[in-house]
Amino acid sequence: MEVKDSTFVSVDPQSPDKETIRRAAALIKKGGLVVFPTSSFYGLGADAFNTEAVDKVFQVKKRDRRKPVLILINHVRELVSLVKSIPDQAKPLIEAFWPGGLTLVFKAADVLPSNLCGHTGKIGIRLAGHPVASHLVSTVGGPITATSANISGRGGCTAVVELDSHIKEHVDLVLDAGCLAGGKGSTVVDVTVEPPIILREGVVAAERIGALLQAPPAAGPAMRF
Repeated sequence: MEVKDSTFVSVDPQSPDKETIRRAAALIKKGGLVVFPTSSFYGLGADAFNTEAVDKVFQVKKRDRRKPVLILINHVRELVSLVKSIPDQAKPLIEAFWPGGLTLVFKAADVLPSNLCGHTGKIGIRLAGHPVASHLVSTVGGPITATSANISGRGGCTAVVELDSHIKEHVDLVLDAGCLAGGKGSTVVDVTVEPPIILREGVVAAERIGALLQAPPAAGPAMRF
């Protein structure tokens, strides 16, 4: 399949063009897939409430359907409708590290598609920190997927030239914000248990989380989000 030049659109990473963001948001709301920048790597965005769109994310990434896909929100108040509860241990983590490199795993509300959660009943959520991602989520008007725009098991992409040809052929739009920071991904913490479990240590060190909670969080099995 030939990739059209119109699929790639350059965006200012700090002040993205509103019309470009509206175009990307419209595609997502219609069930399309959009590659967009995050603070570390390029992500693959789809409407988190659209079961078919989420299914396409799994297909395009060749991802194990038992693995959940994390989502981005644009404001903490959106959590209430997406999770069954906000545990007390989550609140200091939210205040300290959102927006930023921390993904928190909650018990998913029934409104979220089961395939989004990998049929686990849990959902990983992060507050958008990159300006393009934040504007995109805001314009969509709801959460979007933010799994890495790569073939599952491979490294994340810090530039659109690194995107796998299979990814490029099956997305509707790529928002090119230039080279991203890369490095470690987000730290993933499961707050559905007490003490919380670190599923993946990333940009937020385990020591910082332990100090904030005044107790060392347990180390859990790695789970890719």
